[in-house]
Amino acid sequence: MQRFTGEATDEATKPGPFGWLWAGAGAANLGDGVMLTALPLIALTAGASPGEIALVATIATIAWPLFGLHAGWIVDRVPAPRLLATVNAIRVIAFAGLAVVVVLDGPVVAAVLGAAFVYGVAETLVDTSLVAAVPATVPGSALTSANARLEATVNVANQLVGPPLAGWLVGISSALSAATGSGLYALAGLAAVGLAAGWRRSRSGVATTAGSGAPSARAGRVRDGILFLWRHPLQRSLTLLTAAMNLVWGMWLALFVVHAVAPGPLGLSPAAYGWLLTAMAAGGIGASLVTSALQRTFGSGVLLFVDCLGTIALVAPSAFGAPLWAVAAGVVVAGAGSSIWRIVVSVIRQRTTPAGLIGRVYAASRVISWGALPLGSAIAGLGAASFGVESVFTAATVVAVVAAAGYVVVWRRRLAGAPGPVGEQH
Repeated sequence: MQRFTGEATDEATKPGPFGWLWAGAGAANLGDGVMLTALPLIALTAGASPGEIALVATIATIAWPLFGLHAGWIVDRVPAPRLLATVNAIRVIAFAGLAVVVVLDGPVVAAVLGAAFVYGVAETLVDTSLVAAVPATVPGSALTSANARLEATVNVANQLVGPPLAGWLVGISSALSAATGSGLYALAGLAAVGLAAGWRRSRSGVATTAGSGAPSARAGRVRDGILFLWRHPLQRSLTLLTAAMNLVWGMWLALFVVHAVAPGPLGLSPAAYGWLLTAMAAGGIGASLVTSALQRTFGSGVLLFVDCLGTIALVAPSAFGAPLWAVAAGVVVAGAGSSIWRIVVSVIRQRTTPAGLIGRVYAASRVISWGALPLGSAIAGLGAASFGVESVFTAATVVAVVAAAGYVVVWRRRLAGAPGPVGEQH
């Protein structure tokens, strides 16, 4: 993995707690990449309607508004290794169960919806735990590098390898794809066991945050995270902007498979659809490897605007019936912008949030920002039934343009002249 100059990165690459955290994130995100792509394909193969396929995306993301705040206080109280091991064990059982239902020719669509819900609840806990655990495994000077490495791994596993692997597996057998996801979550659980030993040793060193095993008396107060987030002007603005863009992503996630896979306009096979999604990972991986250098050169404000443009590029080609090459190009730009946004905003949050609050602040942010995903998916399902898939992409494009305009206002008011996550002026 590339070394990022200008920052103390050695601690982020030494074997130890971060290494186990990194390994577990890789296995789990490969499982995520396989299952997030496979679930709608399994439903499509089983004869689900466009509305039912959109419902898969809605259920997979609805956990954030329903459960996200509770995930925050759980992360602030439960040691990360124990939490990650438990959640991955539940995912193993859930997706193994889906494989059994497919083999027995049971109610496949219902089983897919159940597995999607387990996936979503698990994501609230795992994602929050990973973000909160990073400052506990590396020194502050290595935060950008550690987050960039995790982001690159997420893109490689979740988007580069996972989607084509899922398309190939579903092409062979829907049951095989579910069983593969179950096995990958088992590997993530084993990495959590390895993390436990290093976590105990690091307690006397850098591990001073989420899940340290000694929660404060206020650790159970969910509202503390909400209040801190809302009273922090920059974090609040970025959270609301993320929600606006995630509304667009939710609409795209719900219906892009219908647009891309035959008999949709792009006419792709399930395997080709998986390969198309790797274009997004290509953009994300490239962006994550150079984010530190780009941040020093252009500042965080400019980099975050790239994601606003990427969100427009995600949906506009499909809205206007563009050919495959234009759709793929838009997906690449969207993947790059999304990775940059997550890295920069994660560092802002980690540097501006007290250690004992980071889990709840992150969860509160996700409840708002990721709560827009199921809303977007639900709107997409209703819109597709009433007006058609292309009309939904057109509406999503309008929302993306409005969000980009809103970011310009925030950039001028909040980001310009504000201390950045690496101490620069934007």
